[in-house]
Amino acid sequence: MENATLIVLLALLQYTWFSTRVGMARGKYHVDAPACEGDETWSRLFRIHQNTLEQLVVMIPAVYAFAYYVSSMWVLAIGGVFLIGRFLYSAEYLKDPKTRVPGMVLTMLANMTLVLGTLGVLLAKSF
Repeated sequence: MENATLIVLLALLQYTWFSTRVGMARGKYHVDAPACEGDETWSRLFRIHQNTLEQLVVMIPAVYAFAYYVSSMWVLAIGGVFLIGRFLYSAEYLKDPKTRVPGMVLTMLANMTLVLGTLGVLLAKSF
């Protein structure tokens, strides 16, 4: 489970970085809390942060399930794809939201591999 924990902690560190960027941008772009709208750059940073949170809801339990039932080694590679996908999503979304697709595809591919891989193994064991 160490590999799963490593991936989750790296993802949480990444999320904390995205959170920090939103907080710093609040001051820079004069978006006072609790406002959730403002300068376009701030809004993009906020959406990156929120979308990452939405993906973590799937990723965290799926990482632990995959590591336990499927492979504690392969979870590193799949988790790495998730992290790379999130960084790519962030960079592209910040530049132009229309270019976010490759990063989102990597994120979804990683999450679906974790979920469906674990589900497949569990179903196979059931029969």
